[in-house]
Amino acid sequence: MFLGLDVGTQSTKAIVLDGARGEIVARGQQAYDLLPGLPPGHAEQHPDIWIDDVRTAARAALAQVDTARVAGVGVSGQQHGCVVLDREDRVVRPAKLWCDTSTAGEAAALSARLGRAVPTGFTASKLLWLKTHEPRHWAQVARVLLPHDYVNLRLCGRATMECGDASGTGFFDPAARAFDRAAMAAIDDRLPALLPPLLAAGEPAGALSAAGALLLGLRQGTPVAAGGGDNMMAAIGSGATRSGVVVVSLGTSGTVFARSDVPVVDPAGLVAPFCSSDGAWLPLLCTMNVTGVTEAVRAAFGSDHGELAGRAAAVAPGCDGLLWLPFLQGERVPDLPGATGTLLGMRTQHLDAAVLYRAAIEGTSCNLALGALRLARLGIALGEVRLCGGASRNALWRQVLADMLAVRVVAMAEPEAAALGAAIQAAWTVRRLRGERVDCDAVAAPCVRAAGAVTAPSNHAPFYRDLLARFDREVRRQYGDAAGALP
Repeated sequence: MFLGLDVGTQSTKAIVLDGARGEIVARGQQAYDLLPGLPPGHAEQHPDIWIDDVRTAARAALAQVDTARVAGVGVSGQQHGCVVLDREDRVVRPAKLWCDTSTAGEAAALSARLGRAVPTGFTASKLLWLKTHEPRHWAQVARVLLPHDYVNLRLCGRATMECGDASGTGFFDPAARAFDRAAMAAIDDRLPALLPPLLAAGEPAGALSAAGALLLGLRQGTPVAAGGGDNMMAAIGSGATRSGVVVVSLGTSGTVFARSDVPVVDPAGLVAPFCSSDGAWLPLLCTMNVTGVTEAVRAAFGSDHGELAGRAAAVAPGCDGLLWLPFLQGERVPDLPGATGTLLGMRTQHLDAAVLYRAAIEGTSCNLALGALRLARLGIALGEVRLCGGASRNALWRQVLADMLAVRVVAMAEPEAAALGAAIQAAWTVRRLRGERVDCDAVAAPCVRAAGAVTAPSNHAPFYRDLLARFDREVRRQYGDAAGALP
């Protein structure tokens, strides 16, 4: 059996995978929030809350199985977060997260200095922000890690980083699979000395130390896989371990990605040229506003998602002219960190929870679909699209995406693809440690399943093509041509 952990923005999820049967046999979860009281644009968490909740979620899952059978551990983590430690490996200050847009100025400065786009959400801008705004904290920093690296450190007592997660920092060269010295120098000359060694795909991060074993309730010496960013782990957990599989993840943020045997470079920098965590590449586009928008509607009207989704399915496509530019948290693609949400075409009849819920689904899906079309223009074929993430179970959302993309959509049986991917990577790593010459896809294939029926495009597909064009026009009109998601 293999323990997979996904340390996300809203919760930590734990699953136990039976490697022989390819089935999840236990689960645990613990929710948490962002730090309260921060100025607009700031989004932070203290890394030690992740450790507390890893303990809670993992022990809840492991209580359901024979822990003596657990042969490995894998960790998925929210990407781009900036964890800074002192010489004693104590946290210097709370971690700025992927959704923190307070570093937009630093991102712009780095982009100008390097002659390429450095997204606001990436780790690089957070380090420059820390150096500029909190020099006393920066002077204390002796180690820079990403969120999943910090969890691995606490489990193994050893600091490492792997190429998939590292390629979301802004100071990494994905094609060379190495840190980018020019980018590091643009932040601070001492940055190279603050970074841990890189791991190759399939190489372990280490083994559970005495403290890590006590934390999880497992035996000391249990192998811990390299882990990776949540998108890289979701790729493994949804079967994007072979070329030709396109995945859309519907979570707090939304992602569109596909495995590639070669690096894919977007001249505009909107598609991230990530490495995968299985030795290839993972061109990926990320939007910041997906389920957070539908959750805002639910919270405002005091309803629940099941009821709202059912009522929204009865609302006509296009919501009788209402279009939501859903940038409640700013946006990463298009690159609009200071953007706000906009409701266009508002009439009295639109002041209804079901209408706004459908408008939220359509608006967030428009932005994701434009991103998928951008991937297609860069050479990634859009055949069948796999859905993962919590909202993949929403039948209305699946149908809207099938119509917008004009392709068949399949929801994966396991919506928590990142936790599953972490467990699969742990199984792959353990088999390699035992001397097996096996690739990640061979280990993943028996564990990755579709949820059931395929959602095909409906007769509303032509309407949604027009809605996509309208969405793109309105974004360009409001924010200028540079904001458009399409080339």
